Amino acid sequence: MISQIKGSLKQLKENRLLIDVGGISYDVLVPAAILRALENDHLKVGDSVELYTFHYHQVEPSRSTPILIGFLNEIEREFFERFITVSGVGPKAACKALSEPISVIAQAIDRGDDRFLQSLPGIGAQRSREIIAKLQGKVGKFGLIQDRDLAPAKGVLETVEAEALEILLQLQYKRQEAERMIQEALHRRPEIETAEDLLNEVYRQRTKVR
Repeated sequence: MISQIKGSLKQLKENRLLIDVGGISYDVLVPAAILRALENDHLKVGDSVELYTFHYHQVEPSRSTPILIGFLNEIEREFFERFITVSGVGPKAACKALSEPISVIAQAIDRGDDRFLQSLPGIGAQRSREIIAKLQGKVGKFGLIQDRDLAPAKGVLETVEAEALEILLQLQYKRQEAERMIQEALHRRPEIETAEDLLNEVYRQRTKVR
């Protein structure tokens, strides 16, 4: 079991690091939020890098492939191990889903923020409900992680809301009213994925009221 790895960064790819340890190169998958934190620290090829790793074997009909997933500390790895206890969330799916800082995801779970969880890659409506049901009230300490002043990337829903809000403001709606209409529309149709669909739902509701 490989639980920690330290070596020289040989290559930085989109979602993984190639780390040279004494002449042997290890391919380590890294969640997007962790990778952004490393990039924020100006990590570059040739630098020394140390990661805490989750090590498992991906079993296929004809082979078993060892996989390493890297984290900055043991607490992040512990959150990951808890995250994959949710039914249907395997290690690779969890690695893909951690596109936001772990503290932000933990806080969303704790407050039951279904819409935020659905904005994570690969997490749909059913899976987000299962995550909340399994982990709510059990991940508080992970919400205390200091994420190196790393601002979370905007999720799909957050971007859609911002775009719709900007348009409503241009249409001379007051901010408070516009925000209320957007939230009411998302409550009625949480599956909305585009600003256009969101504004159409706002329009439909206003015509009903009239």
